[in-house]
Amino acid sequence: MNRLWTIVRKEFLHIWRDPRTLALIIALPAVLLILLGYGVSGEQKNIPMAVADFSKTDASRRYIDYYVASGDFAVAYDVSNEDEILALIDQDQAQVGMLIPEDFGRKLRTGDGTSVQLYYNASDPDIAQKTNLTIGAIGQIANQEIFMEWLSRSAGGANLQTPISTHTIALYNPDNDQGLYMIPGLIPIILQIQALLLTALAIVREREQGTMEQLIVTPVRSWELMLGKILPYLLVGLVNTVAVLFVGAFIFDIGIVGSVWEFIGVSMIFIIGSLGMGVLISNISQTQMQAMYLAVGIILLPSIILSGLIFSRAGMPAITYWISELLPVSHYLEVTRGIMLKGVSASVMWPSIWPLIVLSVVYFAASVVFFRKRLD
Repeated sequence: MNRLWTIVRKEFLHIWRDPRTLALIIALPAVLLILLGYGVSGEQKNIPMAVADFSKTDASRRYIDYYVASGDFAVAYDVSNEDEILALIDQDQAQVGMLIPEDFGRKLRTGDGTSVQLYYNASDPDIAQKTNLTIGAIGQIANQEIFMEWLSRSAGGANLQTPISTHTIALYNPDNDQGLYMIPGLIPIILQIQALLLTALAIVREREQGTMEQLIVTPVRSWELMLGKILPYLLVGLVNTVAVLFVGAFIFDIGIVGSVWEFIGVSMIFIIGSLGMGVLISNISQTQMQAMYLAVGIILLPSIILSGLIFSRAGMPAITYWISELLPVSHYLEVTRGIMLKGVSASVMWPSIWPLIVLSVVYFAASVVFFRKRLD
């Protein structure tokens, strides 16, 4: 028993004398719970909606108000045709599109039935189901109120028909196939896990093995050393990108609807950013255990919860949303779903690509700066 207690005491002293590890052990679980708890508890409201109102009447404006007043939708774009609606949904600028015909107001005034066309992004089956149910519920409330007005005007002799027929079109994933949504989302997570863990131990391992001093006395510059650490893993990451695309296409029957070359090009940018984050973690860590703890706790867990893989980012509180903006995987995930699921081009996904480029450059530059500080 004394021997056992000696070993236990030794381990406690080892943890206590390493303030960085002690801080991670004590603080990180609570911080993660707060951060991730807020990330998953948000309910999506004010879903951005694009409206093409060809009627421009009081009746059409009143119908739109039914959706806005519910708090579930917000008119983000007032467009002039169907193509603009579809383009906005392609770019994830809008999740729902409404097209009101020109004779909408006239038919309601004369007691004739009319129809409204609604489009919604069905790439996420869970959100698509909720959106469809909400659209149906709001349409039913509008119909009930309009029908009661018809009855009051005609003293009970109104035509027994639905005032407004709502025709909904589910875009991108009309069959609500969960795999069609999850596979393009899992690819970024898998690539990041490998890239991050491969490089997170690179510098700290050299330091623990005593070979870092040999690298320091060489004429190699900081950026050359960092780039030399990253390039081999970049090639490995690109090979793995092709491998996961092959598995997705031939095993899960989920291929790329858009351009394969554009997808690989954006993947290369993402892998560079993930490798830069890994090298940065390795630079600021003193031990391999610290590096693993930081990689898993600070990057990988938030990436899975906050990137939009499982929970929509649109419903997150502001603080967790902006934290997710600092994760390259959040932007890359939008690109993968855009190219693989929607078939859009890289130019359409530029709002997600340019932050990915900026983050990749920043994380690589930060890894060089922190390494230079350690040399000083």
